[in-house]
Amino acid sequence: MIDPTIVVIVIVVIYLLSSVKILREYERGVIFRLGRLLPQPKGPGVILVFAPLDRIVRVSLRIDTLEVPAQDVITRDNVTVKVNAVIYFRVIEPRLAVVEVSNFLYATSQLAQTTLRSVLGEMELDELLSQREKLNLRLQSVLDHQTAAWGVKVTLVEVKQVDLAEQMIRAISRQAEAERERRAKIIHAEGEYTAAEKLAMAAEVIQKQPAAIQLRYLQTLVEIGTEKNTTIVFPLPVDIMSNIQRVLEGAAANAPTGTGAKNR
Repeated sequence: MIDPTIVVIVIVVIYLLSSVKILREYERGVIFRLGRLLPQPKGPGVILVFAPLDRIVRVSLRIDTLEVPAQDVITRDNVTVKVNAVIYFRVIEPRLAVVEVSNFLYATSQLAQTTLRSVLGEMELDELLSQREKLNLRLQSVLDHQTAAWGVKVTLVEVKQVDLAEQMIRAISRQAEAERERRAKIIHAEGEYTAAEKLAMAAEVIQKQPAAIQLRYLQTLVEIGTEKNTTIVFPLPVDIMSNIQRVLEGAAANAPTGTGAKNR
């Protein structure tokens, strides 16, 4: 016949062995004893959970990744876009993550979707496309503030993709093309202005040194000669025409009139 003491000892040993729980380095155990929450979570390592008096809820402290499904967003300038994002968060207070919210993963996902729509709805399309870093920081700040009461820390928010309608893509392309044309015209006008300034400076130098124009003529002839063509260019200074005109005017002034010749 089996000794009852041995049976009791075996039952106690089995109960103690079943009460031993091993928590990994990134896990914490939130213990409810008789329905009441213990002040501090347990772990990592070996802990004792005395069932049925105690109930343990394991909580991971690793960073979790949550992908926000594509959301239909109407921006402030009435443009409809589809935006999806990814959120990186972790539990920093296991007790709050278990007690304050029934499912912190689902709650964080729903909060991320609503926050994404509300924050992006306050921005214009150009800001959404060009100020991505600023937008990510704002989303991260809003989500982190809301999830702090659940013991959840949002570490990073990244907007993955912004999908536009085909008509809007064509409109943006036309806008970009017009912007490039505007810049090209401005650059061309600035070049013409700079060239005009340089030409004015060169004209002043040539005016002070009349021989400079002759040197310029000779340089032009050398440049034409290197082309191996049969065209002959003879530069005729404009000053020659003015000098010839002055000589003719002087000769006409000195010539005797017809009346004076008859009197003689």
